Amino acid sequence: MRRRLLMWVLWPSFLAAGVAGAALFWLVDPLDVTVLGWQPQGRERVYAGGFFLLWAMSALSSALSLLVSRGAGQDAADDSP
Repeated sequence: MRRRLLMWVLWPSFLAAGVAGAALFWLVDPLDVTVLGWQPQGRERVYAGGFFLLWAMSALSSALSLLVSRGAGQDAADDSP
């Protein structure tokens, strides 16, 4: 059951990160971005870092949604006569 819950979080977040990363880097060229005075030497590192950052953020969102939905189901079961 634990693996199933993990896949409920990781798979949708992976797909969301892929779409968000494609949209982000379609609009922004990584070589044009400077962060705290650092300018990237290659696009691949920025693409990979951006994808993993987006994946972590969407995985956190999916995990919180799963946590809230499971808690709501337990509260409803406790309230039933």
